[in-house]
Amino acid sequence: MLFNSFSFLFLYLPAVLAGYFVLLRWRPHWIAGWLALASLFFYGYWDTRYLPLLLGSILFNYWCAQHRRMLLFGVAANLAVLAYYKYANFFLPGHGWEIILPVGISFFTFTQIAYLVDCYRGGNGEYRLVHYTLFVSYFPHLIAGPVLHHKEMMPQFDRLPRFDMADVAIGLSIFVVGLAKKVLLADPISVLAAPVFAPGAQPQLVEAWIGTLAYTCQLYFDFSGYSDMAIGLSRLFGVRLPLNFNSPYKAANISEFWRRWHMTLSRFLRDYLYVPLGGNRHGAVSRYRNLMLTMLLGGLWHGAGWTFVVWGALHGGYLVIQHGWQALTRSATPRCWGRWLTLLAVMAAWVVFRAPDLATAGEVLQGLAGANGIALPRPLAGWAGPLAALGLHPVFDGIRWIDMRGAALPTLAVAMGLALFAPNTQQLFGAPGQWTPATWRSTLIAMVFLCCLFNMNKVTEFLYFQF
Repeated sequence: MLFNSFSFLFLYLPAVLAGYFVLLRWRPHWIAGWLALASLFFYGYWDTRYLPLLLGSILFNYWCAQHRRMLLFGVAANLAVLAYYKYANFFLPGHGWEIILPVGISFFTFTQIAYLVDCYRGGNGEYRLVHYTLFVSYFPHLIAGPVLHHKEMMPQFDRLPRFDMADVAIGLSIFVVGLAKKVLLADPISVLAAPVFAPGAQPQLVEAWIGTLAYTCQLYFDFSGYSDMAIGLSRLFGVRLPLNFNSPYKAANISEFWRRWHMTLSRFLRDYLYVPLGGNRHGAVSRYRNLMLTMLLGGLWHGAGWTFVVWGALHGGYLVIQHGWQALTRSATPRCWGRWLTLLAVMAAWVVFRAPDLATAGEVLQGLAGANGIALPRPLAGWAGPLAALGLHPVFDGIRWIDMRGAALPTLAVAMGLALFAPNTQQLFGAPGQWTPATWRSTLIAMVFLCCLFNMNKVTEFLYFQF
């Protein structure tokens, strides 16, 4: 069941909200159990075969948390299960069976690993099975994050639920903004990216740049749209999820990019991998090694493939270069230049991340550099003279892979403008006093929601479901 589906919007969500409001009036102490059951149903709706896996993971980790001597064993067992489902096909090719990746396994496994590690470090565990089940399976975050931390969530589940119209209004508004990101921006521009990254496409200069820009925006609006929807849905129940995006394409360096992109995963990698490895406590060489290891493992977390390993290595290399440059020059790159340099570096890495294999990634990167030739649409034939004076001799036979007549290109231009210059969701709704109920805001949100409904004729999965 997808957030951007009619069955979710008009069947599942109204039923869950109805049960919540009935219990809020008559049995508020049962609400945690109701939301836990609703979350398990939500997961089982995808594929009932993997519901026992989720339930088994919850019961196993709950049991480990009650026995301190079993905590490290629990962490190892979680990693083993995750490795089996995500990497057996990669490391054991030709084994005769195909292992299907259960939806959301990375997110609910990382959530529980963090919980066990904190219990081992002396934190207080959760001794109520229903509340722990809700913490792990809470349906707004279950499939694609954010990665939750028990210290943020357990106190909210403990608090007696109450009805707050402001939470409902803000939650619905944030949800609609996230839905619009997915339906009105990410999905329409996906048609510009897919052909360019097809094996053997060998895109030429303009095609490669359009496809790369399209995927750069598609991934951002697809994943940040999901995160907004998750935050908005949770707000309906008075529960605040952590932020996951903060305008990452406005970052002035790679470190800032990772403080803004998939913020809960970055926090997890920092607290449970980079810092335990030693962080920056043992000199520059150790710091650079730990950065590379952290990003390599972060890349491998996204999937079993050399493209993800290389993507992680690229970002590790970016971080090492940035910190090395700052240590050498004792200064940072001017923010204006840093923003565009960082964006170009991130886009180059996205090419490797998106490509089905390294050979295709190489073809797209060559296309970005113009090594595969230059083709321009016929209406630009008047530029032949000026371009020839620059030593460029494009062919004006149209763009092979890009449909220049549809709405995808204008949508891409809008998406780029929003990602680079517009305020983000938390800036619109999160700052105290920034958002207040008003008729014009309600009307605008309603109109955006109707636009989304009219464009939901082809429901698509979110990109991060595959990770």
